[in-house]
Amino acid sequence: MRRRDFLLALAAGTVALTGCEGAHLPSHPARKTLVRARPLSNGLITSPAVRPHPHATRPHRPAPPPARVLTELPGESRHIALTIDDGVDSYVVGTLIDFVKASHIRLTFFPNGIYDSWTDHAKKLRPLVESGQVQLGNHTWSHPDLTSLRDRDVAGQIRRNDHFLRDTFGVHAAPYLRPPYGFHDKRTDRIAADLGYDLITMWYGTLGDGTSSITADQILASGRQWLDAGRIVIGHANQDPISHVYGQLLDIIRSRRLHMVTLADAFGR
Repeated sequence: MRRRDFLLALAAGTVALTGCEGAHLPSHPARKTLVRARPLSNGLITSPAVRPHPHATRPHRPAPPPARVLTELPGESRHIALTIDDGVDSYVVGTLIDFVKASHIRLTFFPNGIYDSWTDHAKKLRPLVESGQVQLGNHTWSHPDLTSLRDRDVAGQIRRNDHFLRDTFGVHAAPYLRPPYGFHDKRTDRIAADLGYDLITMWYGTLGDGTSSITADQILASGRQWLDAGRIVIGHANQDPISHVYGQLLDIIRSRRLHMVTLADAFGR
């Protein structure tokens, strides 16, 4: 076939190229490979989409922002953030949810999904979460010391609890992570940030109710000491005595003209 006839036939889409896609033509500085052309319905010729080389370098994913550690609320205000961890005791969790609903206070829970209390009371807690009155943060699945775990296990603890909170309450708890016992380091913070948890939530004040020997009077004494403006205060839904002093703790907060907020109220989502 003469060159002129070949070009006319190629333009009409009637030339069949033999061999695999990318059959080689004689070497030429500006033309090394001819790929199979595809005629369109209007008779024009289109070339197949260019496929990246299998070993081509993929775009670099930007590193997540470094984690920040929160201990107090931002700015000067009369706000206070009460945060409640764990959920060992289903009765305590249930009474606290009832009190929150009746009193209209705002607070943040940091559940461990391993405890049945959260599924026991999911039906009545979920509307409070959906309305924003109650916020949920991530406290890991089973409350281990993250600094003692391998990288993949740190990520697994955070990820499993994240999935539990989303499946049970329909919310994503990021970016707020409270490391169990407050134990964290640069390595665990980096892993958390890579999963979207770049706000490591510590505290400035405690109800002191983390032990089984605590009494109601001791909880109230801690409340009088630590419930103050700008504070992030930690408590636990683990021991029965706290279920007897919800109203008295709220009286302390109101007598000091403090306004209860969730972490999302103070820092955003």
